[in-house]
Amino acid sequence: MDGTNQTAVTEFIFLGFSSVLYLRLTLFVIFLTVYLLSLMGNTLIIFIVLTDVTLQTPMYIFLGNLSFLEIWYTTATVPKLLATCLAQVVTISVFGCITQYYFFFSMGATECILLAVMAYDRYLAICSPLRYSLLMSLRVCLRFSAGSWIGGFIAPLLPTILISHLSFCGPQKINHFFCDSDPIFKLSCSDTFLVEALGYTCSSVVILSSFLLTMSSYGHIVVTIIRLSSREARKKTFSTCASHLTVVSIYYGTIIFAYVRPPAKYNFTISKVISVFYCVVTPLVNPLIYTLRNKDVKKAFRKLLSQKRLLL
Repeated sequence: MDGTNQTAVTEFIFLGFSSVLYLRLTLFVIFLTVYLLSLMGNTLIIFIVLTDVTLQTPMYIFLGNLSFLEIWYTTATVPKLLATCLAQVVTISVFGCITQYYFFFSMGATECILLAVMAYDRYLAICSPLRYSLLMSLRVCLRFSAGSWIGGFIAPLLPTILISHLSFCGPQKINHFFCDSDPIFKLSCSDTFLVEALGYTCSSVVILSSFLLTMSSYGHIVVTIIRLSSREARKKTFSTCASHLTVVSIYYGTIIFAYVRPPAKYNFTISKVISVFYCVVTPLVNPLIYTLRNKDVKKAFRKLLSQKRLLL
């Protein structure tokens, strides 16, 4: 698009989901409920892991990191989503849009890496139980956690810098509820070929490499479980990683569909619906699955409740 004689855009307008008021209000109630439950669930997990000494092991330290990440991951997008459900016009500055893009993709990349690390942790615990404490010491655990955050925030840095140098000169309406990559590219009057290619390459490398590493770890776990002689042992061992695998399947299924595909086939309506799953639903599913299926977390939660009753 030629930017000559066109007025530079300083802010964008989110179109959201619908122009029908009652539908927007219904979506607002649903999204707000899920968002608040997600915040409370993930905050509770962090609190339990920090206060219960028995849970301060690599597995739960990684879980605490994931819960902390989910809080900020949803907060990067959901407030604007809620605003689009209440107001006819919701705007964001170009700088704010690029900032949202960076933090959303940084935390998304961090989650991919962290899920791969958590799968590797379960692989060591199940496939090399005698050497687990040596291979996954507290120091190694903290290094993996820090590496996940650092790697995640480095991954989208270059595409974000390139996007910040793009020119935007109209139209200014983003057909989404947050600043996703494709809607931003569609609104630019600069040549976006380089930044699009780099952005899709970075997304594909991070998502697919993390996914393959995660699946590799679970592949080894499944083989180890099959080799166990006791049926009860197989059932117990598989239950320890079933919840993690559920979260992984939901998360990777949606982001691979959204970001590992040819840009020419981009559909804004489908993209918005899919985005709800990894922006809103998955961060709630994470604490629900881990607390409902994990005996240690439920035991720690009951212990916390009993202590509160004694104080009262």
